[in-house]
Amino acid sequence: MAKIGKEKNTKNKAKHTKLMDRKKNKTRSEKELRKERLKAIIKKSQENKSNL
Repeated sequence: MAKIGKEKNTKNKAKHTKLMDRKKNKTRSEKELRKERLKAIIKKSQENKSNL
């Protein structure tokens, strides 16, 4: 039999997906930031090598 009344656990599910999306976006942005920093370091070291 189907449950009558309010849906079960929809608020918690929505909250959880929101938090998980926030976490995924944070890790994604940190990963991109690391890549950019690494590229800058590599570029700087290559310029230093070419100057020597």
